[in-house]
Amino acid sequence: MSFFKFTMLIKRILLVVFITSLCKVSTAQIGIYDTLQMRAFIYEGDTVIISTLSNLYVYAQLTDAQKRAIAAYNRLRNAVYVTYPYARKSGILMNDINDKLRSINDNTLRKRYINSREKELKKEFTTPLTNLSVYQGKILMKLINRETGDNCYEIIKEYKSGLTARIYQTVAFFFDTNLKQSYNPNDEDQAIERIVKEVQRLYGYTEISKHSSL
Repeated sequence: MSFFKFTMLIKRILLVVFITSLCKVSTAQIGIYDTLQMRAFIYEGDTVIISTLSNLYVYAQLTDAQKRAIAAYNRLRNAVYVTYPYARKSGILMNDINDKLRSINDNTLRKRYINSREKELKKEFTTPLTNLSVYQGKILMKLINRETGDNCYEIIKEYKSGLTARIYQTVAFFFDTNLKQSYNPNDEDQAIERIVKEVQRLYGYTEISKHSSL
């Protein structure tokens, strides 16, 4: 056999081996994982793939008014978180006092009972309440109204006297607040009410309010 014929024979053998290997590779790739299954729909005769894109977040710069509104809400939220536990405790005590007073008709006995419970109130709240800001004090008075159904002026008038209540009201005026302020959960105090519900859910508080609007 000549060298030329031998060379051609080797090339044919290598070609056959190459083609055979390609056939094996192609055969090995045939299976259930060869095709990606995609959701699609037919639109005017064309098959269109349905694909869910990742979320795209777009942030805009806040205006000065928006910044002020956020700051005001955060301030209110902080005040409610700080004062609601005090309002709740005082509400429980005051509601209990009012229930007891309904069965006491003698004025001397009423004053004696009020004085005894007043010491309890002072012991429980004097120190914590002196640490509140004026703004937090305003929110506290609203929340006390929420829990008892009475504003702070009516509470002081009941426990002390009308004169004492007027004195406290005058002092409150100089601190830019009002003992007679009401609580309107369906109107001006909607934000406070939402935050109160948030606090109740977070700490597992049950509702004890005696406010007629709740």
